[in-house]
Order: sequence, then structure tokens, then C-alpha cells
Amino acid sequence: MKRFLQHLLVLGVLLAACGSHAANITVFAAASLTDSLKEIATRYEKQSGDKIVFNYGASSLLARQIEEGAPADIFFSADEAKMNNLEKQGLILPGTRKSRLGNTLVIVVDKSSSLAITSPADLTKPYVKKIALADPKAVPAGIYSREYLTKLKLWPLIEPKVVPTDNVRAALAAVESGNVEAGMVYKTDAAISRKIKVAYEVPTSDAPNISYPMAVMKEAKDPAAAKQFLEYLASDEAGKVFEKYGFIVHK
Repeated sequence: MKRFLQHLLVLGVLLAACGSHAANITVFAAASLTDSLKEIATRYEKQSGDKIVFNYGASSLLARQIEEGAPADIFFSADEAKMNNLEKQGLILPGTRKSRLGNTLVIVVDKSSSLAITSPADLTKPYVKKIALADPKAVPAGIYSREYLTKLKLWPLIEPKVVPTDNVRAALAAVESGNVEAGMVYKTDAAISRKIKVAYEVPTSDAPNISYPMAVMKEAKDPAAAKQFLEYLASDEAGKVFEKYGFIVHK
């Protein structure tokens, strides 16, 4: 019954969208959501007639752009802290915040690598000279990685080897290019690359609480259209796409 009602809700959202003028909805989204959101947006655009425009990047950078007045209709962050800051400043439309996605971390190496990396402790070995992380001082993926490695008491040994990148996709690219021996990224990012392999997956029970909140911005140019797309992003239909790309979808 619950699933049936959810399908009715999605149908209602799409019918409402089709019955009005087509809207342009600008979504500021974490880089790790790129592939899944492209597929979801393509489906939604065909069904609703609306146009979805994305600005992908590090959640910290996107949040700062919104604070400075950038025209975002929806913010889809890779951590709760960035959304909390916007909410405290009154930049989120009340009642629209949702958190349905989760993720986990993996250590990745070049597909041809023969280095013995089977655990986080191996990153401290002398044969691992450079490790790519999204900026551990600002970018969620890097912050989560730092928290995890700190919990294992490995961070002081690993920090000197860290090559910080602007976002998690850039960390993945650094591993793909061979510029570093290893990297720590989201499981979902590793899944899209054919040039790397997963050397170690952090057990969900040990990983930081990686959560992806989304909300409509208070200054959205078309709040009704933005709300409709947000409801679609939270639907079971969109959830199946997120799951296909490796995200943890909370029911």
C-alpha cells in the first residue's frame, strides 16, 4: 500500500508539472552525484517538460556560492554540515529538507597496480608515496576520509602523503592518471571508472555517517517547480537509479 501511494505521489507531481509552464530548475549538486543525477534528470525532463540544469562541484564550494547569492533552486550536498550552515542563515525553504542517500569509502589504485594495498594501514608503507584525497579540510569526501583515518590512528602518518584535490572526482582522476599510488573516494565514484580497482572497501559499520541532504532554496525562482523535482528525487523511481550507481538509499 505504501509503495502504491508513493507511485501516486510521483504521478501527481509529474501531472502537475505537465499542466503548467515548463520550468528551468538549477540544481547545485555534489560532484559524486553527477552520473546518477544526469540519468534521473533525463527521465524527469521527458515526463515533466521541465529543464534541469546542474552545477556540480565540492559541496563546500557550492554552499559558499549559494551564500554569496548564486542562483540555485535546489542544493544537493554530500554532507549535513554544509546544509546546516545554509539553514542557520535562513537560505533554505522551510519544510523542504530531505536526507535519503548514503555512501561509503573505498581505497582505489590504478588497475595495473601491483602494490600490496589491502588495508588502510598499507597506505603508511614506504612504497605508497602519494595519496589523492578531496581536500580534507573542506570537501566532504576528504573530511570523511580524514575522520576515518584519524579514528584508526593513521592520519598523522598518512597526512604528509596527501595530495588534496578540489573534489572527489578530481581525486579519482589523479589515481587514473597514475600521478598518485592510491586514493580514497566514495564507492559510487570508484564504480564508474574502468581505469582503477578497489583495493579496500571501508565496512559500512566503520565508515563515517555519510549523508546527502537536499533542499529547495528560499530564493528559488520557481519554488513550486523546484519542490516537484525534489519530491521526484525522493521517490522510489529515483531511488532505484541511485541504487544502480551504488548509493545507499534509506527507505
